[in-house]
Amino acid sequence: MGFFSNILSKLGFGGGDAAAAPAAPGAAGAAPSATAAPAAPAAPVAVPVVDVVAQLEQRAAANAQKLNWRTSIVDLLKLLDIDSSLGARKELATELGCPAALMNDSAQMNMWLHKTVLARIAANGGNVPKELLD
Repeated sequence: MGFFSNILSKLGFGGGDAAAAPAAPGAAGAAPSATAAPAAPAAPVAVPVVDVVAQLEQRAAANAQKLNWRTSIVDLLKLLDIDSSLGARKELATELGCPAALMNDSAQMNMWLHKTVLARIAANGGNVPKELLD
């Protein structure tokens, strides 16, 4: 499981890619029939919306530290009980494709990482406020 997958999991995003790619029927050693029609594409499945804002606000209210997940990747990771060390953030940045020029400037990397993580959460069905994505 990748670092970002761990973030999605902590936020309650469902089964991930494994559920999206079921095995083809008869794939376990059955010879294909010469008259078999190609499989129809799977019907699109609606992505359930995860209320990220409510979850993070609830976690922030229950946390003894004053953490601002809306502006800080470190605080966001802390709220999710995920390692927020520089090494962990560099690992996440590498996984998400952070430009090499930003990797040596932790402040720039953190800003890029925060925006990218929120954008990826939104792309996976999270309700991230538009102002945090711009």
